[in-house]
Amino acid sequence: MNIVKYRKIFYWISGILFVTAIASISIWGLKLGIDFEGGTSIEVEYTNARPDTSALSAKLDALTLDPAIKGFYTITPYGANGYQIKMRNVTEPEKKIVVASLSEASSSATLAGFSSIGPVLGQEAETKSMTSIILVVIAIVLFITFAFRKVSEPVSSWKYGLITIVALLHDVILPTGIFAILGHFAGYEVDTLFVTAVLVILGFSVHDTIVVFDRVRENLKLNRENRNAKTFETVVGESINQTIVRSVNTSLTTMLAVLAVYFLGPDTTRHFALTLVIGIFFGTYSSIFIASNLLVTVEKWQKKG
Repeated sequence: MNIVKYRKIFYWISGILFVTAIASISIWGLKLGIDFEGGTSIEVEYTNARPDTSALSAKLDALTLDPAIKGFYTITPYGANGYQIKMRNVTEPEKKIVVASLSEASSSATLAGFSSIGPVLGQEAETKSMTSIILVVIAIVLFITFAFRKVSEPVSSWKYGLITIVALLHDVILPTGIFAILGHFAGYEVDTLFVTAVLVILGFSVHDTIVVFDRVRENLKLNRENRNAKTFETVVGESINQTIVRSVNTSLTTMLAVLAVYFLGPDTTRHFALTLVIGIFFGTYSSIFIASNLLVTVEKWQKKG
């Protein structure tokens, strides 16, 4: 398959997805979890059938806490017979009142977990998360530029790094946009595990990109040594064809393992696994259909210039 020949189609696909993701983030934003916002998370399990959420909501709305928590909480299924309730930070006396209220909804209720994060710690976690992502991107670009420092024709080494930034933005923005949509329509929250997944995606994406770029470098060297007259577009196309099976197989086996975590793992890691699946898919797509093709596009721009 001549992927390079149809590069504009892949650009359009990614462009539409990218604009949709940016629009989703701009309009709805991300639903931040208590890791960033601060708050309290309570997990309650029931030995028998769990009650309806309406029963729990009625109990929570009836509480006379100051400030009131009525309407300012979320209830989501937890495990097979439990619920996770997230609300503002509660004091120790308030904790006992809330847990007692939840227990009254069913005589078989038991407290499975309780955690509380203050707003200061939440803000600190948000700042450190953004810093870590930025530092990782800078380190990756510097590494790419250094690794391809001896490649100067027809595309300079720093342009490999620049193209890598474009691919990494593609691979981060798309999963983030999807979580903005899921957060708006399904209540999916973004927490520190989401940031961890993004960092894993960055590493996985750049690994796939380097595999293709390295094959381009080797084929350029062979092309010069054998004094072949292959165009840069042909060299890149052959490099993609030589690495596509390896990239797809590696990504597929990884995604199967992550899907097992998503379907069989605990609820606490489900969103983490979903982020990885989305990110790995788009990371593989971008390394094959976007980053490599951008090399050809940049080379053609240089000729016109």
